[in-house]
Amino acid sequence: MRKPQVQIGNSGFMSLQLDTRRKELHMKIGVETPGIHHLTLRSANLERSRLFYVDVLGFPVQLEAPNLFIVAAGSTAVVVRGPDAKTPPADVFNPFRVGLDHIALGCMNETELQRVATALSKAGVDNTGVKLDETLGKRYVAFKDPDRIAWELYMA
Repeated sequence: MRKPQVQIGNSGFMSLQLDTRRKELHMKIGVETPGIHHLTLRSANLERSRLFYVDVLGFPVQLEAPNLFIVAAGSTAVVVRGPDAKTPPADVFNPFRVGLDHIALGCMNETELQRVATALSKAGVDNTGVKLDETLGKRYVAFKDPDRIAWELYMA
């Protein structure tokens, strides 16, 4: 039986190299959490993103600092950072690369879901309208931010 190997990657974080066969995994960490504390997005244009998140979606600003702002999406802090020196020019989000696919916010009632879909359309934000997720049997509206990061408002 092989033991996991610990390596320090380029980012400075430790990475655990585990065998992909599930039967060889013996450790469950059992993380106890009430959910996501915050999520951080990288934007190609911070001013454009601020207009979208604050003026279009109406998320209240919690903090502004050089090259970032934080808004509240319900109880979750969303940190939006401006471009970094390592950000490729004209870079846009791609849900097909490894990493984030989309972000889904919970919605408590159908009337709010429909209201948001209509308001997104009126604001010129491309969206799906209210759709049914056939897998989970829940209704949602999907849309993208100016960097093409995919969002959903999803019935809880």
